[in-house]
Amino acid sequence: MTSSIGQSIDLLCSEQSLDRDMIIEAMKEAVKAAARKQFKDKTGDSIQVEWNQEEGEIEVSAEKTVVETVEDPLTELTLEEAQELAGDEIEIGDMLLLPLNREEMGRIAAQTAKQILVQKVREAIREKVYEEYIDRKGELINGTVKRFERGDMIVDLGNNLEAVVPRQEQSRGEMWNQGERIRVVIADVSREQKGQQIKGSRASSELLKRLFEMEVPEIYDETVVIKSCVREPGDRAKIAVTSNEKDVDPVGACVGMKGSRVQAIIKELRGEKIDIIEWSEEPSVFAANALSPAKVSQVRITDIDNRLMEVIVGEDQLSLAIGKKGQNVRLATRLVGWEIKIVSEELIKREITQQMGKMMASGEAVPITALEGVTAPQAETLAEKGIKDVEALAAASVDDLVDFLDVSMDQAESIKAAAGEIVRARNVEMGVEEPVEEAAEAVADIAGTEVAAEEAAAEEAVDETVAEEVPVKEDAAEETPAAEAEPEAEVVAEETETPAAEGDADEAKDV
Repeated sequence: MTSSIGQSIDLLCSEQSLDRDMIIEAMKEAVKAAARKQFKDKTGDSIQVEWNQEEGEIEVSAEKTVVETVEDPLTELTLEEAQELAGDEIEIGDMLLLPLNREEMGRIAAQTAKQILVQKVREAIREKVYEEYIDRKGELINGTVKRFERGDMIVDLGNNLEAVVPRQEQSRGEMWNQGERIRVVIADVSREQKGQQIKGSRASSELLKRLFEMEVPEIYDETVVIKSCVREPGDRAKIAVTSNEKDVDPVGACVGMKGSRVQAIIKELRGEKIDIIEWSEEPSVFAANALSPAKVSQVRITDIDNRLMEVIVGEDQLSLAIGKKGQNVRLATRLVGWEIKIVSEELIKREITQQMGKMMASGEAVPITALEGVTAPQAETLAEKGIKDVEALAAASVDDLVDFLDVSMDQAESIKAAAGEIVRARNVEMGVEEPVEEAAEAVADIAGTEVAAEEAAAEEAVDETVAEEVPVKEDAAEETPAAEAEPEAEVVAEETETPAAEGDADEAKDV
């Protein structure tokens, strides 16, 4: 019995890497609690438990005080009783430990001691795990998929240790089977008594960082530094890197020869797309890089205090910059740490055109050099040819502009169209011309009226011979005077609305 207790303690300490003294203290507390419950009627709470190192056994005793007159028989005894038990050297006030028979504790007491001991050992193991792993948060660990519980994945880490990967920490693009090897990053470590203490993650950005550290030696030796990293697990990730050495390309180092390094990480993440961005101290440059693969025309910081910026992109790059369901700009915003607003370059051009039109309407001169594609020397050349303002430029022919400016036909058409837009904006501001959108709506209304009149006339016509159709239409025209006015209205509309329609077509072409 004695050797089995000692062997059990040694085995437990070896398997769980626990301190032997801690196990003995836990066992003493367990036996003390059970003995106190068993011998309460005889000794009260004055129970003492000691571990006999030489014998390798637990000794249970009742502690009593030697008094002259006994008032509490559970904790006191007379001098005569004490001298009979321990000899004549005992004096009043001494403390005696009277051995108790452990056999009297019975099965219930032994079961109680066992439960308490198991609980104490479990607490000790959890405390040991907590102290060992709390400083390893963010570290990559290997394990094996053991089982699934209500969507959570249990990972076996070895040494009777498990980690849990909650459903929200799993990547939606991944499917795992029991027995598969898996890498997870330690997201958190708890002291709670229920469930697994170690919480792993496959959705954390720390996982991407650790994988790059494993695949890219330059990151491991800190030649290349990861500045920030964001993910939408299973879809796309962006990682910003920079180099501490001028001769080392941080993006190239992460991509590897023919993409070997980044492809290994993409394979580990089951096909998740990764954008590797070069980090910059300048927020505008960093934002332009972060919106990759879209090409940015200009970045304007609108509010430094609130970290707001506008990124201007061409019409053909607009959807690419925003990304599917706004994913690209959303990831770029998180990566840079600034609120990014994507603005179309065509929209900016329209706003500038309207502002120039307002300037002209108010009597202010708009220099020709304000037009895109017109330089100062070209403006001087145009002035020599009698084209000194935007209105004259809009009225000039394309062939003349090609000859005067020595530019291509497309460039000349673009310059003329830009000037025409400014003049049209001035006319709209002055109320001389309807806006392009309103003109288009007016044309559509006239066309709709014409179609309706034709349909009404056709319904009244008698479909017998071609010769009989003409009188029917004339009769219909006589009955409805409005029908007579419609052809004239159509001609007027064609004469007055043609410039607006042409402008509408130009605008549609620009978009």
